[in-house]
Amino acid sequence: MLISFDNMQETIKPNFKGGDKEAAMKIVRYEDDRIMMGRLEPGASIGPHAHEESCEVYYFLSGTGKCQYDGAWEPVRPGVAHYCPKGHSHSLVNTGEEDLVFFAAVCHQ
Repeated sequence: MLISFDNMQETIKPNFKGGDKEAAMKIVRYEDDRIMMGRLEPGASIGPHAHEESCEVYYFLSGTGKCQYDGAWEPVRPGVAHYCPKGHSHSLVNTGEEDLVFFAAVCHQ
């Protein structure tokens, strides 16, 4: 199945998962799974949240930031992936001066 994010409208999610500012998301849903292209402006974040029934992976395309994984911070940049397995928690913050753009997939195992 091909997905063209170029032709999709962004959905704006203010204070997504309790984060700061807003997250801009292009979301495709398939059964219980979600495939997304996300964008955080400088200073924006996705708040801490647990993945009790799913796992999530982010792949960073541009910008810089940091992920908190089970309480520890990890820097992120283009070409880096972050994985949050089922039963763990994470958050994401744009610490740079340009948009942090990422691909994300939430999958139920």
